[in-house]
Amino acid sequence: MALSLLTPMFKVERDEELCIQCKVCMRQCVNGVHWYDEEEDRMRCDHKKCVGCHRCVVLCPTGALTVKKYPLEFRENAHWTLDYIRSIYLQAETGGILLTGMGNDRPYPVYWDHMVLNASQVTNPSIDPLREPMELKTYLGRKPKAVEIKNGKLAEKLPPQLELDVPIMFSAMSFGSISLNAVKSLAQAARETGTFFNTGEGGLHRDLYEYGANTIVQVASGRFGVDPDYLKAGAGIEIKIGQGAKPGIGGHLPGEKVGPEVSATRMIPLGSDAISPAPHHDIYSIEDLRQLIFSLKEATNYEKPVGVKIAAVHNVAAIASGIARAGADFVAIDGFRGGTGAAPLRTRDNVGIPIEFALAAVDERLRREGIRNEVSIVVGGSIRNSADVVKAIALGADAVYIGTAALIALGCHLCQKCNTGKCNWGIATQDPYLVKRLNPEIGARRAANLIRAWAHEIKELLGGMGINAIESLRGNRLMLRGIGLNEKELSILGIKAAGE
Repeated sequence: MALSLLTPMFKVERDEELCIQCKVCMRQCVNGVHWYDEEEDRMRCDHKKCVGCHRCVVLCPTGALTVKKYPLEFRENAHWTLDYIRSIYLQAETGGILLTGMGNDRPYPVYWDHMVLNASQVTNPSIDPLREPMELKTYLGRKPKAVEIKNGKLAEKLPPQLELDVPIMFSAMSFGSISLNAVKSLAQAARETGTFFNTGEGGLHRDLYEYGANTIVQVASGRFGVDPDYLKAGAGIEIKIGQGAKPGIGGHLPGEKVGPEVSATRMIPLGSDAISPAPHHDIYSIEDLRQLIFSLKEATNYEKPVGVKIAAVHNVAAIASGIARAGADFVAIDGFRGGTGAAPLRTRDNVGIPIEFALAAVDERLRREGIRNEVSIVVGGSIRNSADVVKAIALGADAVYIGTAALIALGCHLCQKCNTGKCNWGIATQDPYLVKRLNPEIGARRAANLIRAWAHEIKELLGGMGINAIESLRGNRLMLRGIGLNEKELSILGIKAAGE
């Protein structure tokens, strides 16, 4: 067997005085890091197998374990970093494409962190959200340019809308890429908090139809799981064109993840690879997209809003304008930090643009063309906390999608090995033994707690600005100022520098 030049990424340290040889670490690690040495009557570790998921550290009853970066130093070289060297070693050994999970982790600027919010002082007094009503309710869908009120009611029927109690939804994560227990957790949390979860391109498992009122069903290029019952089951429909983590390419769910339940839900043969083409083979123009939008509307009796999801790319504003004119009720834009179950590493790290720039460009373009009310904007791909949500809405979003944040709430430790199916936390796996590790009742409670906590914080931030309704913040860039940004960046974002 040829010698591997790959060195460990992590080092597991065990305090022998605290270790009681209970073997919990050995049973909990699906990667086989821990093993019991009978001859020496002690636990040992294979550092090369550690992916840094921290399962053993969290569950060790005596706190005997720690996981650290492996202490290996190459000669310092700003150009040839350890990551690039490891990548070359791995490809030289395998001859394959580098795959990874989660979102772009390169040190590009995070523009949310270069924007600060306004607060009321003296004039336009702030509002105490504990004592005064604050409105976070959000409606996604096409709005009329003007409304007529008769006898206190709307004189005309509005186009179908998605009604959210809080402007945060769980983004598209398919059954197959994540476990059924993970999807159930998000579905139940969405129902409890008055928002929506997105099926992703994996169809809707029969156990999830009861959550239809809080479900957005997705139609992707592979059409997995799509039939009339599926389309009618959700409250809204989303056509997936692109994904922030891998713009321009399709999806691939390995056959080993396609067990009986995934097979039945996706309507594909047991054990077969689920390959989504890069393009929709019936969409090659905005006119083609319009046909699909209205086909889906007709199939659901024009009772459900139909949106389109695209990746944040260089000409995203023009694309979004075309989508709005094609009749979509909302456009979802996924930034280049958006997560994924599996993506080519080089695509994930080098294709697309930050969601902050994409959002600002799309909102500005739609307003300039006078069609902003004709489509709602939902953004995702790097929303980490409630302040990011508020900044996104001030930049022009109607609502946000969260994916990685939701998975972290369920227990994800960002080891970025989702593509292997060996998720020790029972999230990105179809292994029955591992899936059981995520209790959907507990997962739902944690995800719902996250939404509620963010909602409280959003109200606090709004109150500090003297705003009592989220609608009044939408597109109000006067509430934002930039720090550490150059003139071009400020211009694209449409905000002033701090101090102006």
